[in-house]
Amino acid sequence: MVNIVTDVLLDVQELSHSFKLDRNITIKAVDDISFQIRKGEIFGLVGESGSGKSTVARCIMNVYRPVSGKVIYKGINTCDLIEFRKNKKLLQTSRQFIFQDSTSSLNGRMKVADIIAEPMQIHHIKPKRGTLRSEAEFQLYYVGLDKSYLDKYPYELSGGMRQRVAIARALSMEPELLVADEPIAALDVSIQAQIINLFKHLQKEHGFSILFIAHDLAVIRYLCDRVGVMYRGRLVEVADTKELFENPKHPYTKALLSAIPVPDPRIAWTLDIEN
Repeated sequence: MVNIVTDVLLDVQELSHSFKLDRNITIKAVDDISFQIRKGEIFGLVGESGSGKSTVARCIMNVYRPVSGKVIYKGINTCDLIEFRKNKKLLQTSRQFIFQDSTSSLNGRMKVADIIAEPMQIHHIKPKRGTLRSEAEFQLYYVGLDKSYLDKYPYELSGGMRQRVAIARALSMEPELLVADEPIAALDVSIQAQIINLFKHLQKEHGFSILFIAHDLAVIRYLCDRVGVMYRGRLVEVADTKELFENPKHPYTKALLSAIPVPDPRIAWTLDIEN
């Protein structure tokens, strides 16, 4: 078991963020939430669309600047501009973001080899395997694609393949924290299972932490060590995955769990009769 106190990698403290629609209307997307992610942990953030999950991810990754609160990563307050600039390279390399839409997150004019190697070029990182292409080939193989894909463009790949390329690009930085914002939502069910298993395998191999955002509770149950449940911008419950599914505390969590479809229609029919 990971030590709760000394092994905290990410500490989100009283985070809030709002979007101003016009002069008179402001929408509070995230409202005073706090949670921690430990080293080597997969933390799931779940909730319906519009609950604020993606806004939390973007605040953590400095895409948005929170209205209030702190995001402490490895002891660095990433919301403080001075601290961020002082530790910019560390923050931009050891944290990596995987988006839901791989089509827009990959440059359609670049070949796969160049997409994977781009972060190393930007941050002037010497490839461990000699050349940028060799490094790209290694990372691609690691996510289940062979070197024949190196010279292909994103539009020549399936959605699952593009997402694997996005993961390979992130892994090239050897991150300590991977933030995955609904990375399987746009994929077919069979491909979703492949990507989820890939995440599980890679985390076991590398030992990095993952903030995994999803609305599919079955995926969260299979993949995550702990879960945070978001509802209307607030974090209403945080618990170990097993505890959350067996003994949910908040009414919204109970409602989410009760909405999980039962695979066997005969069981579902029996439950309807009993209820």
